[in-house]
Parts: sequence; structure tokens; C-alpha cells
Amino acid sequence: MGFDQYHEPADELSQETRSFARMITSLIEEAEAIGWYEQRMSLEKDKEAKAIMANAQKEEFKHFGMNLEFLLRRNKDWRTELHGILFTKGDIVKLAEKAEKKVD
Repeated sequence: MGFDQYHEPADELSQETRSFARMITSLIEEAEAIGWYEQRMSLEKDKEAKAIMANAQKEEFKHFGMNLEFLLRRNKDWRTELHGILFTKGDIVKLAEKAEKKVD
């Protein structure tokens, strides 16, 4: 079974690039799962079912964070730029523009 995560021939990509693509795909899947749980919880009437979904969503947050950290450890520019945006206070757009200049 093939996968659509590559836009170039997989056999021509380095192992590092294939791992990077897999982690990007995993990051997207975790983000989707977080969103799905959020939607389900917003409609769920049963408190116990909702609590189970909330617990499962927390696991997805952890997985998302691990995937993101893996990617950031392998791309210095991404890490530099996101460091200027994440876990900060202030206007997000202005912070992003300032962080982007550090990488340019």
C-alpha cells in the first residue's frame, strides 16, 4: 500500500527527509485528532463519556508536542522562529514578523 505523504519519488529521498515527512504527517494526524475530540466533546451529553474523550484528547496533545519537538530539533530556522512566537505575550502577528526577521 502506498502513502501520499511524499511529493517526490520516495526512493530518491534521503532517510532523513523520509523521517521528516513521516513526522509532519504524524503532526497533522495528531492535530486532526485533537480537533475531532473537541467537536465530539462539545456535543457529548454523557459526563463520563465526555471525560474519557477529554482524557484521550490530552494524549493527542502530548503526541502533537512530541512530534513538533522532534521537527524543531531538526530544523534550526523553525526552532528560532517559533521560539519568538510560542509561549510569549503580545501581538502574535507582530511577534511572528519579528521572529521571521531573525531567520531571514
